This record gives sequence, structure tokens and C-alpha cells, in this order.
Amino acid sequence: QVQLVESGGALVQPGGSLTLSCVVSGGIFSLYIMGWYRQTPGKERELVATIYGGRDAKYADFVKGRFTISRDNRKNTVSLEMNSLNVEDTGVYYCNTASPSWPWGQGTQVTVSS
Repeated sequence: QVQLVESGGALVQPGGSLTLSCVVSGGIFSLYIMGWYRQTPGKERELVATIYGGRDAKYADFVKGRFTISRDNRKNTVSLEMNSLNVEDTGVYYCNTASPSWPWGQGTQVTVSS
């Protein structure tokens, strides 16, 4: 059974930064394209960024230039560095494969507010 555990969410002021982490257990992590998703208030869950087995990454237009996704295949972790946060980035952030194909974790809450 694959388990996803996200962490690192917090309350941050506009313009601030956060780094989220996701630990994956029970799956062959290195074989999958991994992604970060978010669900913002009033919207459905959306894909934020994906990263292939190496370093190739893709980003949604609304985070391009501000967020950086990375992964460590030895530690089965995927991270999301978020800079220049704005109030529209408020939401619950999740990791999963790019499909997505694993059961969702509990997510981690990011709140951007002054």
C-alpha cells in the first residue's frame, strides 16, 4: 500500500517562501513522474508541477518562475520550493504521481495572509 505524507505547510505573509516535502512509502518511487497538486478554496484540485525521474520539470503557468519542484530518489521524497507567495496560493497541497495513480495523502495547508 502506497502512502504519501506531505509536510511543510504554514501561515506565511505575501511575498514569503515555503518549502513543502512529501515522503512516499510502499511504491517504486523512481519509476514515476511525480507531481505536486493543490486545492484552493472554491476550486477543484489542480496540478502545480511535475518532475521526471531526472531533473526535467514542468510547471503550471500560475507558478512558473516562483515554484521549483525537486526529488530525491534515494530518499523517496519530492519537494516544492515556493517563493513570492501570494494570497491566491492559499490551499491544501498534495503530492502524487503525474497520473495521479496513488491514494491521496492528507495534504499540507498553505495559508498566505497578512
